[in-house]
Amino acid sequence: MTLLSGQRLLAIGGMGERALTRYLQSLGATLLPGGIEDIGQADFLLDDLGLGELADRGWTRERIENANPRLVHVSVTPFGSDGPRARWKGSELVASAAGGALRLTGYPDRAPVKEALDACTFHADMVAAAGACAAHYSRGASGIGQHVDVSIQEVTFMRNVNGILVYQFDKRELSRVGGSLNYGKATVRAIWSLADGWCFHSLMTGRFGAPANQAVSDWIDETGLPNPLRGTDWLSYNRSTLDPAVRAEWETALATFFASRTKAEIMSEGRRRGINACVVAEPHDVLDDPHLAARDFWSEDERGVKAPGRFVAVRRGPEPSAASVRPAAGAARPGPLAGVRVLDFAWALVGSITTKMLGDLGATVIKVESRTRPCLSRIDVQVSASRPGNLDDKPWFAHLNTSKMSLSLDMKRPEAREVLDPLIGWADVVVENFSPGTMAKLGLDYDSLAAVNPGLVMVSGSVYGQTGPLAQEWGVDGTGGALSGRTFLTGWPDRDPVVPGAVPFGDVIVPPAMAAAVAAVLQHRRESGRGCHIDAAMYEISVQQMRDAIIATQTGPRPMRTGNDDPAYALQGVYPASGEDRWVAISARTGADADRLRDLTGGDVAGWTAGRRDAEIVEHLQAHGIAAGIVQNMADLLADPQIAARGALVDLENPHLGVFGHIRTPIGFSRDRQVPFRAPMMGEHNREAASIAGVGSTRFEELEALGVFK
Repeated sequence: MTLLSGQRLLAIGGMGERALTRYLQSLGATLLPGGIEDIGQADFLLDDLGLGELADRGWTRERIENANPRLVHVSVTPFGSDGPRARWKGSELVASAAGGALRLTGYPDRAPVKEALDACTFHADMVAAAGACAAHYSRGASGIGQHVDVSIQEVTFMRNVNGILVYQFDKRELSRVGGSLNYGKATVRAIWSLADGWCFHSLMTGRFGAPANQAVSDWIDETGLPNPLRGTDWLSYNRSTLDPAVRAEWETALATFFASRTKAEIMSEGRRRGINACVVAEPHDVLDDPHLAARDFWSEDERGVKAPGRFVAVRRGPEPSAASVRPAAGAARPGPLAGVRVLDFAWALVGSITTKMLGDLGATVIKVESRTRPCLSRIDVQVSASRPGNLDDKPWFAHLNTSKMSLSLDMKRPEAREVLDPLIGWADVVVENFSPGTMAKLGLDYDSLAAVNPGLVMVSGSVYGQTGPLAQEWGVDGTGGALSGRTFLTGWPDRDPVVPGAVPFGDVIVPPAMAAAVAAVLQHRRESGRGCHIDAAMYEISVQQMRDAIIATQTGPRPMRTGNDDPAYALQGVYPASGEDRWVAISARTGADADRLRDLTGGDVAGWTAGRRDAEIVEHLQAHGIAAGIVQNMADLLADPQIAARGALVDLENPHLGVFGHIRTPIGFSRDRQVPFRAPMMGEHNREAASIAGVGSTRFEELEALGVFK
């Protein structure tokens, strides 16, 4: 389905090759030749300059609006179009530093090291795609376009969910941990040396992790190696509360075990056993992956060079009928998606962030959950204010689930369908991110739902996608990084690769890609009456971010880790500032910029920075037109005037946790606005949701007595 067929794009500055442009093209939009003077012909204007720079060139927002009132104008810049630092010079490295991701990447005994390629910019482009498509949907109702503004710094900041929480509640800072992951109270190793490479593996909490954890323990036993994991009750294992001494003993044993295995064994025997491990792939491995070939993922140019193709797969729904499209619901809340009705079966990050975005942008979201199998984010204890067993005091859940209602249902009880089935007819959108096949076992797969609600839009997020030879395989956030080449290319040339970002990436780039597709489909359905099923694969979207390396491995030398170097910049690096673990990121794009930097520093950049405060360094360099940013920790970020000016954190009150800052969906709209509300307590809206489903008060009481709302 070409969801944006007939929509015309103008891309100015460097936007022509950016992921935002490619995403909209993948949905059917056409890229026009020409410049900003041609906006009268365009439906979307995409820029990387910002409103200030455009105004300097004579193109104020007023002039743009007068030239084309229907235009959706999207700006993606390092610091956003407003705020005290909107005019600062930026780069991928500087935005990563200013947004908090860079500080958490690399080894503690070296300078922070950037993630592979354009991770932060790519993420911002996916968020911008969601903003663009939401504004497109809003325009479909009003006939009026608007400006959509995205800051790469702010988008990077939103990835720091764990860091934001542990600092707000416990004043703890997360730190660089090399090949490990920070989970608030625990640091869990995730990158392991194999006999001939590396793999990604972590022991997961709860029902999701228990079978895989047991499988790796069994495999260690069969090799005859020491196994301190033997006999663990994996259903009660909690990664956040495990004794650090026990974890150290376990990780020593795991290191010995993995060093005895090969990449081929992990890919074959490891998959057969169901352990939660995958090989750290190189770009050439990605090209040879039969799973991507089976999903018809690649595009190929006239030279035979392959590049990532689509961002999401879209399966056409049934032929439209009178039942396909209903009048939009009343706009009970503000936002570009006001009136959209969403039934949310999501859990953990991917699905939950998707429905958070839809809800924050105005949709009415009913989250279907259960006390019998609560989401990991309701049980994982990460801060001192939370307690095991309390499903409503986890700030992680609160962050991920703003702007939603909670309906708790015991799906094992057949009476639950009295509530659920009418809601399927009520919904415009269904969101889920379970393992492929899970919804079908519940009778909630797309074909079953579309038979009831022909115009339904369903979006499924998973690691590998709904089809292909790996569709049923295990995977988490780190899987996308490992398999796509991101992990292999992150780090120093002389050391093992490190976890790229040590904060989620796959889990946060997939949701805006899903939300963007949903908004585009909703407008397409408004015009055509046709719904669809959207299939979003973390692996594929991560490979999209690795596009340049995928092409480079076919046309030149083997891509390798390069630390903080970037061939697009004459001089770039992370340099020490005065104070413990204080650093600044500096990017000089041209030779002239590099010469000016050397003049300002006396030729010894590292020596010059080492004796100065980071804020002083950055202010001085920015005043002379050099892109620079403090490598910020959480204390810096929560005091950052640019973050504050953009309202990146919204204070909401939780009954168990009090008032604290919640991450907003990082998109600014000139016409629509976001008004998020706090995340729900488990089952808080049972009666309201049942009423929407047409269940009367008497029957509600009967169902409650039967234990349906559990």
